[in-house]
Amino acid sequence: MDIYVIGTELQVAEIGNKISEGHTLKLIDDVNEINASNEVAVFDFIFDDSPDDLERYAGFSNVNLFINSTRISLTELTFFAGAPQFNLYGMAGDPTFLERPILEISAHYQNKNNTEDLLAKLGIESIIVNDRVGMVTPRIIAMIINEAYFTVMEGTASREDIDTGMRLGTNYPMGPFDWAGKWGIGNIYDLLESLYLDTKDERYKISPLLKQEYLQQS
Repeated sequence: MDIYVIGTELQVAEIGNKISEGHTLKLIDDVNEINASNEVAVFDFIFDDSPDDLERYAGFSNVNLFINSTRISLTELTFFAGAPQFNLYGMAGDPTFLERPILEISAHYQNKNNTEDLLAKLGIESIIVNDRVGMVTPRIIAMIINEAYFTVMEGTASREDIDTGMRLGTNYPMGPFDWAGKWGIGNIYDLLESLYLDTKDERYKISPLLKQEYLQQS
């Protein structure tokens, strides 16, 4: 299968590490470069969670489109844009999540029955999760990072102590502040804001300290 990546060379390499042999992989700048005369897969990393972005794929009936959908559900996205003619999937594609051995995938409700077969065809080791804002792992890690910011703001512990405690006490690969630096404070802020708007759950209410750092970096 021809696989197209709209993004960066690094993202091409990360997708290339996940797919099996026998597929062609190409970095492109625009959807107009896609040759969809046969079935293709597209990993679009510049998709900005806007229904307008789906219009770029109008008429591509042979496309299996993967977008980084942590900040919006696929169902909500297509509610405003209309049901797609192509197959639509979400992925946890932010920094630190894409490079994990197992890729977290969600599917538009119209494509649920096709998901396992497609992923097997591509050779992608994955876990299929429900179509929800934040998916699973990004939602959990964002909440932990937010709580870590509350803990520092309250003077309970330092950033270094929290990172050390999480690595040694829970065997996490990184502490929450180390993870935040690699993930990107803007990505975390946007996800927490989307989660709070979606659920109104106080667990996702953004720490004032995290918000301050986000504003300082914007």
